Amino acid sequence: MKARQGDWVQIHIILLKPSERAERAPEDTKLVPLELRVKGFINHDAKIGEQVTITTHTGRQLSGKLIAVNPAYGHDFGQPVPELLTIGRELRALLEDEGESS
Repeated sequence: MKARQGDWVQIHIILLKPSERAERAPEDTKLVPLELRVKGFINHDAKIGEQVTITTHTGRQLSGKLIAVNPAYGHDFGQPVPELLTIGRELRALLEDEGESS
């Protein structure tokens, strides 16, 4: 896939190699690089996998490997917590009981 100048894209940057991680970091953390993924507008035409420069919404210029064109937003609120599903109903019942005993 190819990105054209001005397209909304996402880049990948390795900020720290495993050997550059803090000595006090947990062992499993020290084994992997510190990575950054940033979205912005690409400054020139490029293909996925190429080094590119982008301009973020805040005007920062960053360089990294192009990993996506028009990246989707993939966030959510995770799986439901069973203990929290009934909390509203339970609280109303407690408040009603408290109101009746007053």
